[in-house]
Amino acid sequence: MLRALAAPLAFVLAAALVAQLLERLLRLFDLAAATGAPVWSVFTMAAHLVPHYLGIALPAAFTVAMFLTLARLSDDSELDILLTSGRSLARVALPYFALSLALAAFSLYLVGHLQPLSRYAYRAAVHEALNTRWDSRVEANRFGTAGGGLVFNVEATDPDRRHLEGVFVQRRVDGIEEITTAPRGRLVPAAGGRLLLELDDGLMVREDATGRVWSGKFTKALFNSDFTPSPPPFRQRGDSVRELTLAELWQGMHDGSTTSLAPQRLAGEFHGRLARSLLLPLLPLLAIPLGMAAKRGGRAPGAVFAGLALLVLNHSLQFGESMAESGRADAIVAVWAPVAVFAALCLWIFRGSLAWPGDNPLTRAASRVGDVLERLRRRAAGARG
Repeated sequence: MLRALAAPLAFVLAAALVAQLLERLLRLFDLAAATGAPVWSVFTMAAHLVPHYLGIALPAAFTVAMFLTLARLSDDSELDILLTSGRSLARVALPYFALSLALAAFSLYLVGHLQPLSRYAYRAAVHEALNTRWDSRVEANRFGTAGGGLVFNVEATDPDRRHLEGVFVQRRVDGIEEITTAPRGRLVPAAGGRLLLELDDGLMVREDATGRVWSGKFTKALFNSDFTPSPPPFRQRGDSVRELTLAELWQGMHDGSTTSLAPQRLAGEFHGRLARSLLLPLLPLLAIPLGMAAKRGGRAPGAVFAGLALLVLNHSLQFGESMAESGRADAIVAVWAPVAVFAALCLWIFRGSLAWPGDNPLTRAASRVGDVLERLRRRAAGARG
């Protein structure tokens, strides 16, 4: 049973991840093109998003994979052989329940620890891309800062942003102030990816700590220090509840001094993550009976119902988290009430199929609706005849 599930689960999970990442990759490439960030930074940012998208795709992929696997085994009559040999539906489904518990533990680690850290790393990478080296985006008539205590300004730049006109550079180090001006200059690459500033026909004025002033003209000068500025430091992790691990959320809920965020926001996020992880053991109760529908055509309503149920549950959890974070409802009630309803629905469908595997309350309801529609069609055909 697990071997039969492995290939569909891997395929569906990979397809879902690729589909979600492709849309974000397009936006990241636009960001890199606008800021001049290197291409490799796009793939670094995308890699930080994998845990986030994996947490979204895992429940849906697990459900679809079980549905496809059970449907294929049912069509090949392998399930009929298992059931007629004396094994019950619960025994047939036992491997998937065991796998769902393992996936729930992995999901708990994913949403509780890995996702918050990777989300912060992604935002830090975006911050670095937005503050990438300024050689690709020097703006005329604007003061900027560079490494080594340099403050600079240029009157005009060429389209390549490397050739500068009307250059002003100020440097203050150890009580010494140095001002350099030149009508022309350029940024030249050096070893190690550094940028050096080269000036032509300029003037340098220097004042030391004692107040003595020295000035001199030069034909060509090169600032032998790294003129590539480093981006401003990114903020510390924890400004958002989504950047806190489950342990940090729990500590913040019971010790308000550990974070400035409101306790109700922490509670809503904590219970929301916990509920999404503990949903996985409920999914076999839904997918297995629907995938074992006796007739090939009878699976379509089950597939639609499963998709709608997961969609409604996801939106209900989001709504419950918002209610809890705003303080308008208790987090336990707002988040776990939709889970309880979903669990009751799954148990009802699974229990209804125990007596006759492949037949469940949903397929019976769909069959009745189909019979009613068929009678109506026949009456309409007879009235026309």
